[in-house]
Amino acid sequence: MILIADSGSTKTDWCVALNGTPIQRIGTKGLNPFFQTEEDIQRELTATLLPQLPEGKLDAVYFYGAGCTPEKAPIIRRAIADSLPAIGNIKINSDMLAAAHSLCGHEAGIVCILGTGSNSCFYNGEEIVDNVSPLGFILGDEGSGAVLGKLLVGDILKNQLPPALKEVFLKQFNLTSPEIIDRVYRQPFPNRFLASLSPFLAQHIEEPAIHSLVLNSFLAFLRRNVMQYDYKYYPVHFIGSIAYYYKEVLQEAMQQTDLKLGKILQSPMEGLIQYHR
Repeated sequence: MILIADSGSTKTDWCVALNGTPIQRIGTKGLNPFFQTEEDIQRELTATLLPQLPEGKLDAVYFYGAGCTPEKAPIIRRAIADSLPAIGNIKINSDMLAAAHSLCGHEAGIVCILGTGSNSCFYNGEEIVDNVSPLGFILGDEGSGAVLGKLLVGDILKNQLPPALKEVFLKQFNLTSPEIIDRVYRQPFPNRFLASLSPFLAQHIEEPAIHSLVLNSFLAFLRRNVMQYDYKYYPVHFIGSIAYYYKEVLQEAMQQTDLKLGKILQSPMEGLIQYHR
């Protein structure tokens, strides 16, 4: 019996598989060692994941997560080892490798994540060999939910969108300008907050200013990240909620930059189950 985890900044999807067949799916909050301490992660595992696990020994845990750099991976490994029942093997990998395994299997390609955050890499069919640093939602993360939310809020508060649309936004989310400032600059996880506002863009994507905001953010992601790889010879694959729900605008951005579009998936889990089978 193995346990596979796909963790972003917002949520973690867990799958228990027996002999390659999924037998249970579990959801918990996102576990990111860049933003959470080992104790925080351990508490979440003990309180939310452990009670839902089936009885029996786990032969292996394959954890793929945002923030799981070589320096931070030991935090997740220790938290899992201390929180879950006896485990034969614990492997901690980046969410980028999860996307590569899910989208490409053992084929080479350019792999992109567009979710709460964004990232990209060139995968040679076995490992990641090139990665343009995403830099997070303040300096980078173009095309991500957090950045789309940031751009939306900036345009709302600086009166760059139609007044009626601004009124609808503030009413829908029950927010005031001071509350937004407080959530972004003083409260924890501002990236999650900003990403939670991005569905408003999908609801009003026919509004020219909204469409332009999303398209330009995707174009920035492609030009500042993807086009640093060998994009003329390899397809570009995408995974994540933003890529999935804005696929028509993403396709438009791909056409404008003459890039070859590969797969667009909402989640890597099905591909990860197949990969580890």
